[in-house]
Amino acid sequence: MLTKTIIAPEVKVGLFGIGLNVYWEQFEGLEKRLSGYTDVVADKLKASGAVVVNLGLVDTPQKAFEAGDRFRTEGVDIIFLYVTTYALSSTVLPVVKKAKVPVIVLNLSPEAAIGYTAFNNLKDRTAMTGEWLAYCSACPAPEIANVFKRSNIPFYQVTGMLHGDDHVWHEAGEWIGAAKVAGQMYYNTLGLMGSYYSGMLDIYSNLTLHCATFGGLIEIIEVDELSALRTTVSADEVKLKVDEIYNSFDVQDDCSVAEIERAALTAVALDKLVQKHNLGSLAYYHKGTGNAVNEDTMSSVIVGNSLLTARGIPIAGEYEVKNAQAMKIMECFGAGGSFTEYYAMDFTDDVVLMGHDGPCHPAIAEGKIKVKPLHVYHGKVGKGLSVEMSVSHGPVTLLSVVETADGKIIFLVAEAESVAGPILEIGNTNSRYRFPIGARNFVETWNAQSPSHHCAVGKGHIASKIKKLGDLLGLQTIKVC
Repeated sequence: MLTKTIIAPEVKVGLFGIGLNVYWEQFEGLEKRLSGYTDVVADKLKASGAVVVNLGLVDTPQKAFEAGDRFRTEGVDIIFLYVTTYALSSTVLPVVKKAKVPVIVLNLSPEAAIGYTAFNNLKDRTAMTGEWLAYCSACPAPEIANVFKRSNIPFYQVTGMLHGDDHVWHEAGEWIGAAKVAGQMYYNTLGLMGSYYSGMLDIYSNLTLHCATFGGLIEIIEVDELSALRTTVSADEVKLKVDEIYNSFDVQDDCSVAEIERAALTAVALDKLVQKHNLGSLAYYHKGTGNAVNEDTMSSVIVGNSLLTARGIPIAGEYEVKNAQAMKIMECFGAGGSFTEYYAMDFTDDVVLMGHDGPCHPAIAEGKIKVKPLHVYHGKVGKGLSVEMSVSHGPVTLLSVVETADGKIIFLVAEAESVAGPILEIGNTNSRYRFPIGARNFVETWNAQSPSHHCAVGKGHIASKIKKLGDLLGLQTIKVC
């Protein structure tokens, strides 16, 4: 029986503006004006792909209690607090305290500056004060920050202009994107198949810690199950998968038909395994000794796992749970997320060569990926087909999910460039990365944070997005460069 697919819902954003109700009778049109500004913010947030629960202006403590209840009932993932003018912190704290979700403070002036000449020509000081209050968003920001800090409520800020300020909506979009990734991780099912690589102490993980940090489900899977699924695969299914392999990869001439068909058979079984358990990611390793059927299975998974990774289901070798999580995060951000580790250092060109054996990420490859036969899997049992690729040239980000000595998870990130040049043509993934702080400094600074020796690499510079995800999850993010 197939499991029911669990899909992460759309990101739901709570929005409320704040004001002081006594102003409305004193300054004609001010309430309507600020409500309109709040609607502008709502439209901008919707444009970033969020479902917005817009409660308008909250201008009394009683409304604050009602707003907190509403956000809690609606199940918002994140709150944007739009500071329209001066308001009492008592109209803020009840909302955020009850909702219990991260809060982003939008300190937005309507325009770049007050029109001083026109303002001073108003003559009517009451009208002048009302105009000033429409620009007064910065005024209560320290009060709000003080109350949040004293209430142990984390908060984040975006300061700028309501109109004509791309920075504001870029930042807001990244916060919404990070909330979306947090939701995808919360509903993700991570499969663990096999066992750890014996003696590779840095990769051993606390599975309960991962569930507590990211949410999700961890499904423990026996290699026997994948072997059994191979016996259910039809000849027609193998033929279709062979065609997919040839269409997806640059299959080298020295790959035998038998090896292609063996890889295709296992790839179909992997598809069935993913469907059965609703897997969104997988970490695996199996020595393969003492059981010929399982050895045959596990020595033929690389091509199928690469195809799954291309479909957004990242596969990490060597049972590296932390890196499966890192790869899934990169994938959810749309950056890819390929399994990698140090290969060597090139001091002549000041680059670090990085890659890994096992599955790759075809969607972020420079050119078409080569499939090659290997007569030995170094450090592992068996032989079979492998894949060789470089990550697309241009900006990249490296992410390591690190378990610390004090039982926490942190993010370690670095931004670099994937550059052209010679690689090691050994049938594995291989890339050349140039870092802004230089190869030597990067390696020493990265290692000083004590990550495991694996990390995930994806296209683009997305450290700011990862930092926001860390903030939403309550995790420290360390950026090396």
